[in-house]
Amino acid sequence: MWRRQLLLASGAALLTAACGAGEERPDRDGDEDGHGDGRSGRVPAPDGALGANVNEDPGGLRLAQLRALSAGWLRGFVPVPEADRGPVEQQPSVAALLRAHRHGYGTVLSLKFPYRDQALPRPGTARMAAELARVEKIAHAVLGSVDILVIGNEPFLESRTDERDGPAVNLFYEHVARHLIAYRARRFPERSGKSAGGGADRRTGEGGGARLYLGALNHLDRPGRRTGATRRWLEFARREPEIEGVDIHPHVASLSAAQQYLDYVVPRLRDDQRFLATEFSLVLNWRRHLRDRIPGGFARRYGADPDTRVWQVLKEAVERPFPQEKWDAFLAMSPWFHENRHYLRDQVGRFRATGKLAVATYGVVQAEAMVRDIGPDKQPWLLNSLYANRTVRTPDGGLPGRNRAWCEDFRALQRPRDRRPGG
Repeated sequence: MWRRQLLLASGAALLTAACGAGEERPDRDGDEDGHGDGRSGRVPAPDGALGANVNEDPGGLRLAQLRALSAGWLRGFVPVPEADRGPVEQQPSVAALLRAHRHGYGTVLSLKFPYRDQALPRPGTARMAAELARVEKIAHAVLGSVDILVIGNEPFLESRTDERDGPAVNLFYEHVARHLIAYRARRFPERSGKSAGGGADRRTGEGGGARLYLGALNHLDRPGRRTGATRRWLEFARREPEIEGVDIHPHVASLSAAQQYLDYVVPRLRDDQRFLATEFSLVLNWRRHLRDRIPGGFARRYGADPDTRVWQVLKEAVERPFPQEKWDAFLAMSPWFHENRHYLRDQVGRFRATGKLAVATYGVVQAEAMVRDIGPDKQPWLLNSLYANRTVRTPDGGLPGRNRAWCEDFRALQRPRDRRPGG
């Protein structure tokens, strides 16, 4: 058994080339913050692309890290209230996406409406008018640059529990969507008449302005979360010709659980619609094992107490980042992780097999919020990321540590057709 575990750990240590182990290269214009636009005109709609996701915190990300992964797409979200706190272009996630756009990357921005602690604004009220003004500020900054704008981040989690089953959630997001569609039409009048529904051509994207999606649905693997409100959500998206699809966030314990998202959403899309999966992971499976004892072979190899628990190793790695080989060994010797080492490959394969995936994006860096208050009940998001930038020592002047299992398959899943001109 020890011999097998050692071979697994050694094998993991060999997966460097596929994870961009080479030196960090400069950008084509020699300046990561340069303003050169890598595109000329609109580009085709994405079809099954796999990109990277930073949520709201791109602090640990450089474009060189995306190049090392051969990534062609980047996604983030912005909390809408941030529009009141300074120029939208300077919000971290927005700035990262605009910079990526200038360097030829495909980009996705989700609008987050954080209303877990207060009622959603109602159409026709002063609160709704203020919210729409914020949306317009963000739209003004990004509509001509980002490829996809998602109306909502996780609406059925970012609203009060007493409003999630409708109609409050539906009325709010439908009103925002209609307002944004009208705003885009005023800003990009050349869009009209390009499609049967009066919007931009779905194939080429001619007409200007970001494509619009509704997002994102959570917990669809739980029957209690498939409600009248989620059905209305999909029905609205299907009826509204300017909405090009919906987003899903299958953070699950298994591939079969994620399949329930596809079984629920895909049949409800129009023929010309697609779906996004801007967040997905096996985080619920990782959480089940936080109280497990660490593998005996790992304990012996690194002189650890055999009664140490998984969460304690994660805490140690955050406080004193491991050498890459120690992080590799911990994951390779942990059966709950090793048995799922090709999750990324298998999940993206299922997304693409539907023929309806536009873009899926996977977590690229370990954000600061992921490593606060590590404990047995902390959601272990840090195990999802492609780069282990907060749990593995970064060589001087090199790329950050990485999760080799994810990096290898992420690169293998990249296709030339998914890259943008100049990207």
